[in-house]
Amino acid sequence: MSGDVIFDFARAERIGLSEAVFCAGKTPQQIAALLQSARERDAGLLLTRLDSEKFEALPAELKAAIEWCPLSQCAFFGEVPPVSSTGDIAIVAAGTSDAPAAREAERTLRHAGVEASVIIDVGVAGLWRLMDRIEEIRRFPIVIAVAGMDAALASVLGGLYGGSLICVPTSVGYGAAEQGRTALNAMLASCAPGLLVTNIDNGYGAACAALRIIKLKNYR
Repeated sequence: MSGDVIFDFARAERIGLSEAVFCAGKTPQQIAALLQSARERDAGLLLTRLDSEKFEALPAELKAAIEWCPLSQCAFFGEVPPVSSTGDIAIVAAGTSDAPAAREAERTLRHAGVEASVIIDVGVAGLWRLMDRIEEIRRFPIVIAVAGMDAALASVLGGLYGGSLICVPTSVGYGAAEQGRTALNAMLASCAPGLLVTNIDNGYGAACAALRIIKLKNYR
């Protein structure tokens, strides 16, 4: 492998979460080197922020082993673990524009063997949409709430839902939304107690937080 790319293949053994390949900022050559190293170890990988230009630039023999989702910009390389957990996590997105971060969370969970339910376009500007699904949402012990603009979904869910709530601010919105900073601040400043908040657009990080919670549950 290229000397400037050192992948942590032992991370799953230490903390129960495999390292993912964050493709933003990496060249196609660096990504290809990682994939080749994984192939030599017969290891599967999750790739995040893999845009179409970099995906198309990868060697054909490596692309053939990749399942790529253009919406989430996530890809599975090699074998994907079978589903080992269902019914634990719902991913709830305020709007269709928030779907990329929501799908990043979904794909991250699926690569870890967890199948999540995804509910999209239930933002509070049309509160009835959320209320129509709230009883369904309450059945899940963990919810990942994804919202941009004013991120009001997080506070509303925080007052209606009693499980573990992990919030993802997105960069969706016009000027005053400040590329997600307004959503981030709104979630951090929420009057609903006990919300966990990730970085902007970080569906991957939210999924990893949910996986840590599931791991603790399984220890009981």
